[in-house]
Amino acid sequence: MLEIFYKQKGQLVTTSEIEALDNLGYDDILWIDLTSPTGEEKRAIEEYLNTTLQSRAQAEEIESSSRYSESETTIFANTNFLIPGPEEYTMEAVSFIICEGIIVSIKHVALRSFTDVQRRLVANYRSMQTGYHILIGILENRIDLDADMIELMSKEIASFSKRVGHGGQMGEEFILDINQLQENTMLVRENIVDKQRMISSILKSDKFPRDVYNKLNVLIKDVNSLINHTNFSFERLEYLQNTVLGLINLEQNRIMKIFTFVSLLFMPPTVIASIYGMNVDLPMMGGLIDFAIIMTIMLVSVVTASILFRRKKMM
Repeated sequence: MLEIFYKQKGQLVTTSEIEALDNLGYDDILWIDLTSPTGEEKRAIEEYLNTTLQSRAQAEEIESSSRYSESETTIFANTNFLIPGPEEYTMEAVSFIICEGIIVSIKHVALRSFTDVQRRLVANYRSMQTGYHILIGILENRIDLDADMIELMSKEIASFSKRVGHGGQMGEEFILDINQLQENTMLVRENIVDKQRMISSILKSDKFPRDVYNKLNVLIKDVNSLINHTNFSFERLEYLQNTVLGLINLEQNRIMKIFTFVSLLFMPPTVIASIYGMNVDLPMMGGLIDFAIIMTIMLVSVVTASILFRRKKMM
């Protein structure tokens, strides 16, 4: 599926018809957005711009250090867009090509950043007059969404911390939730670092209009602050995880201490019972009074052991 955004008589018009390219010049088109494009659509765009579009596999295989490149007439940029899910996040590879001032975007799922920028473009296309401005607009929107995700994750971490502070239930499931949040935090950081590299590459380029560089400088500062925030969130999760594991170990030690105390407490009566369980003649084995005396001795041994444990602060 594709959507073409082009200027006509001072207004912005959109179309999904690939045949519209036959009647449009380079100065007319601003943006060609491709979502899971067919082979026919890709060939038509390649022929129109005299360039080559990357496949999804090629975009995913490109090393992070080589995600941005330029030729004499074309800019190629590849980045990942983070998609939040109910529990875990996923990465979606997106490719951008800017040729003759026209931006071509290739993605395989609907992304909110693109929808928001398209809405802004339709409302006032003069605010983004070229494909270069549209790319910067998409990056701005994406970074704002990343900041919102980090804020939500911070609130979730704070709720976990309160749960630990109030002595809530902390078992295997709680530790797994913390681990999943750590994985999501690492993905968010990886996603932001990817944008940082892309913006840094654009800042080194001399092909972009001069009026976008002020925005790029602001964006790189925002990205750096988000990276610091994700680092802090990850460290906070590690501290929280260590605290939970420490509390679980303390609880296990307390339980083992009780079992040890009970075992030691009944050791003297067990010894006495074992002696009188032997098949030999022993004193005080004649009748009911002897039984009462032996039980009294066993009880006294239990009380004595308990007093000794308490004095030694073992309980």
